[in-house]
Amino acid sequence: MLQKLVINNYALIDNLEISFGDGLNILTGETGAGKSIILGALSLILGQRAESRYFFNQQKKCVIEGIFTISDFHLKSFFEDNELDYEAETILRREISADGKSRAFVNDTPVTLNVIKAIGEKLIDIHSQHATLEINDPEFQLLVVDSVAGHGNLLTDYQSKFKAYKKAAAKLQQLISESDKAKSDLDYYQFQFDELEKANLIEDEQERLEQELYTLNNAEEIKRNLLGASYLMQEGETSALIQLREATHHLSSLEKFNPLIAELHERLKSTLIELKDIAAEIETLEQHTHTNEARAAEVSDRLSLTYNLQKKHHVNTNAELLQLQGELSTKIQQALFGDEEIEKLQKQIAAEKQELENLASKLSANRAKAIPDIEKQVIQSLSEMGMDNSILKIEQNQTPGHNSPSGGLGANGTDLVRFLFSANKGHTLAEMSKVASGGELSRLMLSIKSLIAKYTALPTIIFDEIDAGVSGEVANKVGQIMERLAENLQVITITHLPQIASKGQSHYFVYKDNEAAVTYTRIRQLSKQERVLEIAKMLSGDKPGESALQNARELLKA
Repeated sequence: MLQKLVINNYALIDNLEISFGDGLNILTGETGAGKSIILGALSLILGQRAESRYFFNQQKKCVIEGIFTISDFHLKSFFEDNELDYEAETILRREISADGKSRAFVNDTPVTLNVIKAIGEKLIDIHSQHATLEINDPEFQLLVVDSVAGHGNLLTDYQSKFKAYKKAAAKLQQLISESDKAKSDLDYYQFQFDELEKANLIEDEQERLEQELYTLNNAEEIKRNLLGASYLMQEGETSALIQLREATHHLSSLEKFNPLIAELHERLKSTLIELKDIAAEIETLEQHTHTNEARAAEVSDRLSLTYNLQKKHHVNTNAELLQLQGELSTKIQQALFGDEEIEKLQKQIAAEKQELENLASKLSANRAKAIPDIEKQVIQSLSEMGMDNSILKIEQNQTPGHNSPSGGLGANGTDLVRFLFSANKGHTLAEMSKVASGGELSRLMLSIKSLIAKYTALPTIIFDEIDAGVSGEVANKVGQIMERLAENLQVITITHLPQIASKGQSHYFVYKDNEAAVTYTRIRQLSKQERVLEIAKMLSGDKPGESALQNARELLKA
């Protein structure tokens, strides 16, 4: 339910805050006072496009915020799917800057316009006498039947299984396509795989071979420099090791005179040991360094094979070649054994299809039982509102592919429902938008909404002057039906009829404030006494007499 609506800088509204109550909320006011402006602002947090030229102050941004209680609408999965924090009290906010840029938020988390529109549609349903699209929508008509049929758990079970069935069917088509392609390319895949397998690739081999080839190609220079280093370190009277040994002898004779010299002597001895090890390793490395043209050619050939394979397959490393080899192996296995997996999945899909058909059959039976009750209750409700000659016929048909191999299974079963209507005696039944006026469609929608509200949680419904074209006792009946509808959900209605205005639990008066230099749209909730005066004005004009006041009191008591 909509708890509060806050509007800043929109049309004739600089700053406005409305707290709505449960049940039936009434909005009244003179034509042009701004009732539709309030709905226009509300539509912004329902995802409608906005233009900055409608701002009250062109230099400031427009901010619309709605606070909703959503605990009854089972929206946790929606929030999870869109990575939003779920709160039982949720805030939708829309900000439009003066340059036309728009931002939307759900509980202070930025979202796209599509997301805020999707959640807004689940929370608010705005209906005017010209809004006929929903009532002719096959999905809405099916929703009406399902609501009265009362098989929510069965339908949810079916939809969950249907989703899995469609996923499996898509996977089957993918497997068949991949298997067909694998079979047609089997020889090519096998040739590529054999070539890679024969190469006997090792993941880190390339780097190691490149280093070995570099060493082999420079063996003479390496050997020459190692010999030079070895000579300088340990051969000849002036070699580094001989001179360092002499230095240790000198320090050895002095260490008794100074502890610091003794420490330096120990450090030099350690260094001499390390240098002896280095000299020995240089000598060993030099002795094992040889020019080996045969090994260089072998390594070069191996690298050439690697480079050619990498170039051929458009990769840069052995790791990528090995990954490709694995993928080719998978494709070959799929070509050879893919039919087994396909057959297994086909059996699974056939079993799932059979289960779905059983569930769809139960859904169809429940819908067939519910349809006469819907027709009866809607016609009875329309009769109360002065449409005594109305006829509603709900056709239940099977989807076009019902007898095909696919079984015609859809997201909601195998049923197509169509509402046919006639408002006048002797007229042919047809789609509702073709045979009913705006006022008749409004009363028809009110009847349908009041019916399904008995069976399921509906979002807040807003009626924008759908009572146009009715008066007297019919208006009173429309008000009574709105009153009954409001027992199950929050209803907000804009009306000019006193019979309807008197039925509300909360009454809000919209008016223009012309006292300042600029005109403002204002709204205030009326007290009991103010309601008497407002309804009396609706009955007889701006200066109601005592009879109008008394009539207003009687309407409110009724």
